[in-house]
Amino acid sequence: MLIPPSHPRYLSLLIRERLVEGFRRGIVVPEGLIAHGRGEAFDYILGERTWPPALRAVEAAAATLLLARNPVISVNGNTGALVAEDIISLAREVNARIEVNLFHRTREREERIRDLLLSLGADEVLGVGEDASATIPELMSERRRVSPRGILVADVVLVPLEDGDRTEALVRMGKKVVAIDINPFSRTAQKANITIVDNVVRAMPNLVRKCAEFKKLSRGDLENIIREYNNKKIIQEIVKIIWDRLAEIAGGGVE
Repeated sequence: MLIPPSHPRYLSLLIRERLVEGFRRGIVVPEGLIAHGRGEAFDYILGERTWPPALRAVEAAAATLLLARNPVISVNGNTGALVAEDIISLAREVNARIEVNLFHRTREREERIRDLLLSLGADEVLGVGEDASATIPELMSERRRVSPRGILVADVVLVPLEDGDRTEALVRMGKKVVAIDINPFSRTAQKANITIVDNVVRAMPNLVRKCAEFKKLSRGDLENIIREYNNKKIIQEIVKIIWDRLAEIAGGGVE
């Protein structure tokens, strides 16, 4: 679809077209389209911009990934369709493994997401077929299936656009979970160790850039960034921003 750059909804429409194309290619499922619509509603409220609390979460996430021994980036259909290149770039910056993990799991869909990532330059993609032979305890959905070389042994897992039950399960396993979720009220946002409340198409490039920048810092500096970070406070600040914007709109202050 030809979308004129002058269209006031240009970026939003571009994201939708990428998801629809992902659906046509068998990467995105219909439920993923619904999930995106729900998230887009929060992006409207937030003014489709990245707020300072999200940037502070990005800093903490970058420090955590750089200090990790075995970081893993979990990929689902929507993230594959929207930010595949950024996933690959981030994996290189922090020496992370990439693993496909799906709620609506089929072998064909796993392979299509893997093949997309490999075609864009990923060195290896875990979690496909027999490689997803391990399980996350106390989790009943198909997301319980993970690679014994990836999420099972990871100390830090980045979960963009995640299911709350798996976030909780990963935290119970003692892993640090970095989430990207534009809904600050979700279980994922509430239960993750670090929550970047932002649209994934903005959060991932920001995270790649910050990791590249923070590679110059000492281990002590990175540890201080993490030590001073408070995820509960960050989420509270985002909710306050939402509250203030709604009040402003209700008062006629935003066009």
